[in-house]
Amino acid sequence: MTAAIEGILETALYADDLDAAEAFYGGILGLEKITRHGNRHVFFRCGPGVLLIFNAKETAVPPPPQAFPVPVHGAAGPGHACFRVAGPALDFWVKKLEEAGIAIEADFRWPNGARSIYFRDPAGNSLECAEPGLWNIA
Repeated sequence: MTAAIEGILETALYADDLDAAEAFYGGILGLEKITRHGNRHVFFRCGPGVLLIFNAKETAVPPPPQAFPVPVHGAAGPGHACFRVAGPALDFWVKKLEEAGIAIEADFRWPNGARSIYFRDPAGNSLECAEPGLWNIA
């Protein structure tokens, strides 16, 4: 029997200010909030997957005995995530982000013709919206 990895189920980014992260991802990007747990994390539905935003200081604290035994984790410095966006919708996102005062750091086509735009969330994470053709995904 072979057991291939089927894809990415969830992606995690880290932010110190979860209120700003919640306003950005829920308000500006329009992702559906799944849950928020105090100042520890806020989770969003993102297509068929989930985007986890953690406060690294909180996830470095070991869980209490009665909690799920999730190992401590965290990251220092900005991370990166890329959102799958259909090519014709990229212009919409450029306009929406610019209207929200979010700078587009790069907007270009890769050698294979796929377009990407790059911008930052309030925590400084590098975000990208790209056509799925970037990775030869239909």
